[in-house]
Amino acid sequence: MTDPIVLVQCNNIMDANQNTTDMAIDRIVAAIDRGSPVSLSVQLRGALEFGIASGDLPAGTRMPTIRHLAQKLAMSPVTVSNVYAGLQSSGLIEGRVGAGTFVKDEGRRLSAQLSKELDERIVDLVRLAQVCGVSREELALRVSMAPVPSEQRSLRVLVVGNFAPATGGYADEIRPYLPKGDEVFSITYAQFARTPPKNIDFIVTTATLQKKVEQVTPDVPVLSLTMLVNRVTRVALASIPSESKVLAYSYFSSFVTAMRAGVGRYAPQIAGLKMIVRGERGLDEALAEADVVVYASGAEFLREKLRPDQSCFEYRHTPDRHSIETKLLPALDALRTTTGKFRK
Repeated sequence: MTDPIVLVQCNNIMDANQNTTDMAIDRIVAAIDRGSPVSLSVQLRGALEFGIASGDLPAGTRMPTIRHLAQKLAMSPVTVSNVYAGLQSSGLIEGRVGAGTFVKDEGRRLSAQLSKELDERIVDLVRLAQVCGVSREELALRVSMAPVPSEQRSLRVLVVGNFAPATGGYADEIRPYLPKGDEVFSITYAQFARTPPKNIDFIVTTATLQKKVEQVTPDVPVLSLTMLVNRVTRVALASIPSESKVLAYSYFSSFVTAMRAGVGRYAPQIAGLKMIVRGERGLDEALAEADVVVYASGAEFLREKLRPDQSCFEYRHTPDRHSIETKLLPALDALRTTTGKFRK
């Protein structure tokens, strides 16, 4: 019989996780702007993608049902269903028969790939043993007595992102966690897709780019890290005076809802927030009226349009330390103990 105390504790944990998910979904719902030129489906997909990438919707999270989310958003279930289908096709969520839809566990997926690699190498070793006339028993004995490598090989890690300065920042954040000898490089996805670098052992990217990166280099393991709004941005948002008129500028239409939700989360004191997405009319007028401009990476050009009495700062992210320690480092340790290239 299950211990009642343990059962209560489990139920409390489940309730807490559900409340956290509900709060994240509520932030997404509040950030949907029906007056925006960006379609509702693009806004919703972008917000969910960012919720997953930022850890607001962590791996293993049970997503709301299509009908429930459609009701909360006052959208057609078909629209929500299409968004879910797109996220599933991108490898961000997965449907489990009889259980629902869940955020995919990237770490578990990568572990499964490494386990498959191990199985393939064992099969190759058994075949070689047969050629050499070595029995399975003797092979097992030799494996058990094999010396543990005293020196692990160094790895070349590539970080792929949308914009050079931000991606370089991600690499700088990751570098201190790696052992001496490992090298970390950064590159934009546009450069990566055009000319994929050679001799790369491992690739780190964002959840939104992972599928595209995997298609370019299918023989190199790719891991997406949880990305959080960095400390400088959080402090800057919290420091905005409540009476300020704030303009938030998103470079990508798919990011507009996520950015609005982030600004709302870290600067709840702001009443006058206007959101503009690249290509939308009215930018010059909105800039002229704003006291503070918050721009997404890639929109640094806005600085040149501002008056001396206006302030601005970049809305930037950073890899989550916990994600680096629990996902990236174990994956690299598993890879560096092999002698050849990782194969999917």
